Amino acid sequence: MPTTELILIRHGETDWNRELRFQGHIDVPLNDMGHEQARRLGLRLAGESVQYLVSSDLMRAQQTAAPAAQQLELAIATTVTLREQNFGVVEGMRAEEIQTLHPRAWEDWLQFREDHAMPEGESARQFHGRIIDALGSIATAHSGQSVLVVTHGGVLDMVWRTARGLGLNGPRQSEIPNAGFNRIRLADASAPDRIEIVDWADTRHLDDLPAQPTYDQRRHLKK
Repeated sequence: MPTTELILIRHGETDWNRELRFQGHIDVPLNDMGHEQARRLGLRLAGESVQYLVSSDLMRAQQTAAPAAQQLELAIATTVTLREQNFGVVEGMRAEEIQTLHPRAWEDWLQFREDHAMPEGESARQFHGRIIDALGSIATAHSGQSVLVVTHGGVLDMVWRTARGLGLNGPRQSEIPNAGFNRIRLADASAPDRIEIVDWADTRHLDDLPAQPTYDQRRHLKK
C-alpha cells in the first residue's frame, strides 16, 4: 500500500493564544502576528509537492491555510473532524477563571486522565479517537499523495503521543508552535495509529519573529 504523507500545521497565533485561554471550538480569528506567520508559512510551503489541502473548519485554521492554498494553487477543503478538543463550558476562559468558576473540574483536569472531560466537553480518549479516525479517512481518500492538514495544537498532541507510544494520560510533552511545520507518514491507511514522524516543530520560517506564547500544561502541576 502506498505511503501517504501528511504535512501538519497548527494554526497561527490568536489573541486568545497570547492570553492562554482555552479556545476549543470557539471560532477565534488570527491576530496580526498570526496572519504574518501564515504568510511566511505559505512561502515555506511553496516548494512542496502537495495534492490536497484540508483544514479544520474553524476560522483560525482556514485563515492560516489561505496563503498556502494560494501558493500551492489548491482549494481549501474543510472538516469539523479536525477541530480542537471540545472543552465544554470552560471554553474562552483562562486557568484562573476556571479555578474560580469550576474548581472541581479544574482539579480533575490537573490529573490529566484520558477519560476526564470538562463539563459538556470531550475527553482525551474521545478526542484521540476522532483525530485518528480523521487521519485514517484522509489517508484512505488520498493514498500515496502528499496532503497539507491545517489544524490545532491539541490535534498535534494526539498525533505525537500516538507516534511515540506515550498513551493519553499526563500533560502535553511535545513542542507545538503556532504555524510550525510538521511532517508525518502513514504507511497503511487501515492502521492510522501507526505514525512515522519525519519533521516536527520546525519554525525556521518564523525565526526573526517575537517569541510565541507558550502553553505548557505542566506549569499548572503542584510542586
